[in-house]
Amino acid sequence: MTSTIAPGELGSLSTAELAQVDAWWRANNYLTVGQIYLQANPLLREPLTAEQIKPRLLGHWGTSPGLSFIYAHASRLIRHTGQQMIYLAGPGHGGPALVAASYLEGTYTERFPEVTTDADGVRLLFRRFSAPGGIPSHVSVTTPGSIHEGGELGYVLTHAFGAVLDNPDLIALAVVGDGEAETGPLEGSWKGISFLNPERDGAVLPVLHLNGAKIAGPTVLGRKSPAEVRSLLAGHGYDVLEVEGHDLPGMHERFAATLATAYERIREIQQAARSGSWDGRRPHWPLIVLRSPKGWTGPHSVDGVVTEGTWRSHQVPLSGVRDNPEHLAILQRWLESYRPEELFDELGRPVDLVLAANPEGDARMSANPHANGGLLTRDLDIPDFRSYAVDVPAPATVRAESTRKLGELMRDLYTANPDRFRLFCPDETNSNRLGAVFDVSDRAFAEAVTDDDVAISRDGRVMEVLSEHNCHGWLEGYTLTGRHGWFATYEAFAMVSASMTIQHAKWLQEAARLDWRAKVPSLNVLLTSTAWRNDHNGFSHQGPGLIQNVLNIRGTIGRIYLPPDANCLLSVADHCLRSRSYVNLVVIDKQPQPQWLTIEEAERHCAKGAGVWEWAGTDDGSADPDIVLACAGDVVTQETVAAAEILRQKVPSLRTRVVNVVDLMALTRQRDHPHGMSETLFNELFTDSVDVIFAFHGYPGAVHQLVHGRPEADRFRARGFVEEGTTTTPFDMVVRNRVSRYHLVMDALNNASRTPPGAADLMAWCEERLAAHEAYVVEHLEDLPEVRDWTLGRPIEPR
Repeated sequence: MTSTIAPGELGSLSTAELAQVDAWWRANNYLTVGQIYLQANPLLREPLTAEQIKPRLLGHWGTSPGLSFIYAHASRLIRHTGQQMIYLAGPGHGGPALVAASYLEGTYTERFPEVTTDADGVRLLFRRFSAPGGIPSHVSVTTPGSIHEGGELGYVLTHAFGAVLDNPDLIALAVVGDGEAETGPLEGSWKGISFLNPERDGAVLPVLHLNGAKIAGPTVLGRKSPAEVRSLLAGHGYDVLEVEGHDLPGMHERFAATLATAYERIREIQQAARSGSWDGRRPHWPLIVLRSPKGWTGPHSVDGVVTEGTWRSHQVPLSGVRDNPEHLAILQRWLESYRPEELFDELGRPVDLVLAANPEGDARMSANPHANGGLLTRDLDIPDFRSYAVDVPAPATVRAESTRKLGELMRDLYTANPDRFRLFCPDETNSNRLGAVFDVSDRAFAEAVTDDDVAISRDGRVMEVLSEHNCHGWLEGYTLTGRHGWFATYEAFAMVSASMTIQHAKWLQEAARLDWRAKVPSLNVLLTSTAWRNDHNGFSHQGPGLIQNVLNIRGTIGRIYLPPDANCLLSVADHCLRSRSYVNLVVIDKQPQPQWLTIEEAERHCAKGAGVWEWAGTDDGSADPDIVLACAGDVVTQETVAAAEILRQKVPSLRTRVVNVVDLMALTRQRDHPHGMSETLFNELFTDSVDVIFAFHGYPGAVHQLVHGRPEADRFRARGFVEEGTTTTPFDMVVRNRVSRYHLVMDALNNASRTPPGAADLMAWCEERLAAHEAYVVEHLEDLPEVRDWTLGRPIEPR
């Protein structure tokens, strides 16, 4: 990366450059206003009329001129330095500014050829914005150069930091809106510099854009004194640079100088680290605070009320243009203030003065391949998952911590892929039994390290921070720029970042509609320390809600896997790591648990998505069973197999079938999800009329949602987590939620197609065992020996 001008000159705008940058900014502002208001007469070749105004005025003006101002100067820096840079717009609805930028750079027309670079193209650009059949008002997936949905308030820095990990030549310029800066996720994400290694990673340049107002009032940081804002940001470790004003050309000159200073400091930090002269202390990375008026260059006042610089310019400063001639006249003067006749030629094409401000080719931020990360994605070198298998001589004869095997696989992924695989986990890697990764990598940490620290260093690549938002967002930025990873967290706390999961799925769904968006590595989420085994933490840690969220994601994107043991987990993980543009949710506990299948059986079972475990039931296939016992999830699988064992021994004449489901979406119809099993296979597993007792890891309503439309769906009796929990024993958790083996046995007897001899005695026996359990756990503070030491095939003692 070489500069085309001498050091120190980058911050000085020549007269010619000033004219270029200002012309580009004016053109961008003009196109921004036009997108909000105009459906015809795009270049003001005649006086505006009411009919030329859109019937619905949608969009956000207030933040847009600041966004395009920053963009114009970043483009100049790129032209002079060749720096690889992407632009992340945090302010919620700055979409028209970034759409306009990609149009002026020519990228928009390359992606959407119908939007030509002439008057007809400008008109179409305006008509499509925030309109039916068009594009959203956010900096969305349809905006070339974006990896960040502008409506996701609070996530911009996490996405930016994720983008530059293992990406040494990239700068992610992240604009933080001052309304956005009030959100919890953003407040927690300044600490990203505590995890950057300038030797190996790229840089994030935050620009805190303080325009002082949000949708209906002032912002906190906008009203704080500059000294307090500096103290806050300096306390996070940043070297704070400031630009303030609205005067022109002064603002151009000051911002160009400040941006050059920030860039030069980034390069100094990186060159020191990469030349061996870094002292190892965390660098003070630059951050720019830009104070400019909200709605800058827009109408200063409307109807005698000040608009520019206030919250009134946040969305549409002139709302009654079609019906108010005075407002129409103000709009005409506003658009004319940018002097469009100087910016577009007689055909409506941007003039050379405007185009001269653009970088070339992939250097344009709207065309940078890092913002279309599938173009840069390299497949992982994945070890054979079969080599990590648990030896299972027979079902339930071995117990193991299943996630520990996944940790071993991740360890070797780190070794084989030192620049494109990372684990992101909120301070719980060891707790979640994934600690094998520390055999080959420390935790990343750029702050001070003490002699008491274990597996922590500036060279580490395991990402631990006690923030689900940061971990989730870092992984999103990492995958959207073409790399691979996992987000692993306690199941209940996945709900902290659940909106991020949903928003990322929406991004992937819309990206799939665009042929120019290349597929990216999937977002892989591992939930462990699950509701059923968080008995020591209690009710606050007991919640399987993310399953429900992912269940509602469009079938082309969402995947949910509930592997019952380690070998199934390995097979599922291998599939997830090879997949593209999915949200893969994998749920399995970390505690020692029975291992059911050999690695060969697990591979076949996972490929099919669900299957009959013949060894667990009494169904010989000669006729339909009397009852089907189905399960999805590790703990409830154990309860189901134990219930089947009780039925086998106590009422041997009852024909039972045990079905285990590992791919939850296989339960749906094929028309509803690509993984949905055929009607033939569904009936083969569940019959078409026999009642099904379905023990489910999550909320039981999910099962009814999944089997909707299947033959006689009302025959499915779902049992699962029903918000009953506390600090208690493991078995007491399943008892409290009525999904214990004894409850399942009673459900089976109540719903079987016939009543077998001995059913009444067995019902009474189950009630007695539940009473015995209740008394025992209170007295002994642990589960009954018959539960705690359960193994498959052990004779059940008569009571």
